[in-house]
Amino acid sequence: MAKLLSSGIVSLDGYTADRDGMFDWSAPDEEVHRFVNDLERRTGTALYGRRVYEVMSVWENDDILEGEPAVMRDYATIWRATDKIVYSSTLQSVSTGRTRIEREFDPAAIARLKQTEERDISIGGPHLAAQAIRAGLVDEFHLFVTPVLVGGGTPFFPPDIRINLTLIGENRFVGGVVHLHYRALP
Repeated sequence: MAKLLSSGIVSLDGYTADRDGMFDWSAPDEEVHRFVNDLERRTGTALYGRRVYEVMSVWENDDILEGEPAVMRDYATIWRATDKIVYSSTLQSVSTGRTRIEREFDPAAIARLKQTEERDISIGGPHLAAQAIRAGLVDEFHLFVTPVLVGGGTPFFPPDIRINLTLIGENRFVGGVVHLHYRALP
C-alpha cells in the first residue's frame, strides 16, 4: 500500500508563494536539491494541480538542463520516470510523457490508488493538497522550511483544518533550510 505525501518548500511563516505569487525565494541549493531528489526517487505517481504542473513541466525540456549541475539533470530523470495525474477543468492537453488529465479530484479514486500502488504518491500544489488533506488522505508531510518571512500569500496548509502530527524526522542544511517530516495521526 502506498502513502500519500504532501511536500513543499515553505517560508518560515508557512507560505509556498508570496502575495504576488512569487516563489523565487524558495529555489533549493544543491544540498537541498539532492535530498529532494532522494525523496522523489521513491515516488511512483505525482498528483498535480494545473498551475504546479505547468511550472514542473519544464523538467521535460532538455534545453533548460544544458550546463546545469548534475543534481538538476538527476531530478529531470526522476520527474520524467514518474507517472503524473493533472487535475484541471481547463487544461486541454498535456505536454509531458506519462501524464494524464483528470477533470475533478475524487477522494475515493485516490484512496483506491493508495491501495493498489506499490510506490508512494506525491501531491503537489497547496490547493490540490488541501482537498486531499480535508479528505484525510495525506499520510505524511515533508516541509522544507526556508529562512525567509514573506508576510502573506499562498499557505502550505489550508486554514480551516486541524490534524495531529508526529515528527518522524528532521534534517538541517548548511544554507539554513530545515526539513521537517511529519506523519498524520489517526
